[in-house]
Amino acid sequence: MITLRPPAPGDLGWIVQRHGELYAAEQGWDHRFEGVVAGVIADYAKTFDPAREACWIAEHEGRKVGSIMLVRDSDTVGRLRLLLVEPSARGLGVGEALISACLGFARQAGYAEVVLWTQSNLLPARRHYVRFGFVLEDSWPFDGFGEGLVSESWRLKL
Repeated sequence: MITLRPPAPGDLGWIVQRHGELYAAEQGWDHRFEGVVAGVIADYAKTFDPAREACWIAEHEGRKVGSIMLVRDSDTVGRLRLLLVEPSARGLGVGEALISACLGFARQAGYAEVVLWTQSNLLPARRHYVRFGFVLEDSWPFDGFGEGLVSESWRLKL
């Protein structure tokens, strides 16, 4: 069974570490990606508004297996950030549970839309976004932390 909970002490650091390790191993991304993740986490921690923002840690059999965040982009737009599912937990419904929680919170918080930024090669995540009704809005070449990347922006009207 997958359980979701808010972050406990040490979890924000875990999110940074696992993104850095996992994306280096699976995608060949360099330290700059970990820096991007650390910046997202730092901004979240500095300006956290519990009425409009949330973070979830997914657990399976007592182990952390995923994360996701929703942060304020504007008064009407929430931004989905830092979706991660550990390789050992893929196929167990972790991604679906995390995105469902994120979008449910976005609706409750009063956002009209949720946006996200991803890379075109992250196919499992993109399949989730399509299933939940996100629409690809734009794509562009991006060399921020690896070669040959294509960034994408997606939007879901709630």
